[in-house]
Amino acid sequence: MLNELKGIDIRIDEPLKKYTYTKVGGPADYLAFPRNRVELSRIVAYANRNKIPWLALGNASNLIVRDGGIRGFVIMFDKLNTVKINGYTLEAEAGANLIETTKIARFHSLTGFEFACGIPGSIGGAIFMNAGAYGGEISHIFLSAKVLTPQGEIKTLDAKDMAFGYRHSSIQESGDIVISAKFALKPGNYEQIDQEMKRLNHLRQLKQPLEYPSCGSVFKRPLGYFAGQLIMEAELKGYRLGGIEVSQKHAGFMVNIAKGKAQDYEDLIAHVIKRVEEKSGITLEPEVRIIGEPLFKSN
Repeated sequence: MLNELKGIDIRIDEPLKKYTYTKVGGPADYLAFPRNRVELSRIVAYANRNKIPWLALGNASNLIVRDGGIRGFVIMFDKLNTVKINGYTLEAEAGANLIETTKIARFHSLTGFEFACGIPGSIGGAIFMNAGAYGGEISHIFLSAKVLTPQGEIKTLDAKDMAFGYRHSSIQESGDIVISAKFALKPGNYEQIDQEMKRLNHLRQLKQPLEYPSCGSVFKRPLGYFAGQLIMEAELKGYRLGGIEVSQKHAGFMVNIAKGKAQDYEDLIAHVIKRVEEKSGITLEPEVRIIGEPLFKSN
C-alpha cells in the first residue's frame, strides 16, 4: 500500500507511548519521520489523495494521546531540526528542540529566547501553543512561519496572521502545520544570558516534578488565580487515579508514577475540574491537548 512512499521512514502500527512525554498512547496506523520538506509533502499528498487522515506531532510534550491510538498518518518532525542564525534573526525548522534552540541563541549572544530554556517540546509545538514561561511567550519574538496547509500547500504567515493569545494561535483552528519559523532576537551579553537561563532552570527544577513522565502544565491559568493553588485548596494534591497522580511537588502537574494509561489522565483531569468547581466556583480549562481514540468506543 505504501509503495509510493518508498524510502521514507514509516513505521506501521507503532505505539505512540514510546514517543510521548507522558509515556501513554496507543498505536499510530502509520508513524512517519520525514527527513525534509520533499518527503513531508509526499506524505501529505499521498494521504490526501487516498483520503487517509493525517496529523503532525511536535515533541509530544504538552499532549495526551488516548489509549486507542491514532488512525491514519502521524507525522513526527524529529528529523526536520535545522537551526540557522542570520544577524539577529534565528530560523528553525519545526522539529528543532526548543531547549536546544535557546542554547544556540545563547552561543551567538542573542537575547530574547531565555524564557524558553526549560520548556520541553519543539519549535512547531511551541508556536502552535504560543508556549511561554516566566513572563515570556513565543509571540514576543515571532517574526514569521512557513506552514503546510491541510490541502498540502506551503504558505508564509506573519505575526498578525497568527492571532496569538494565551496558549493560543490561529493554526489551532486552521489545521496548518508549521514547517519552519523565524524569530527576532537582540544582541546581548553571553554571561548575562547564561546566568538568566541558569536562574530559570533552577526555578523550574525547584517547582516542577521533572523526575516523572508528565504532560507539563495541565490547566490554563484562570484570570486572577493559579490553577495549582486552586487544586491544592480543593485538597487534591497527591490525589491518584490508576497510575496518574496530581503531583505532590506542584499541583498544576499530573505525573505518571505507576505505568498509568491515557484514560487515567482523562479521568483525573475530569475529577480535578469537578472538585475545583465545587470548591471555588471556578472552572479550570485544560491547556494540554488530548487527541486520538479511546481504547474502547461506546456504542
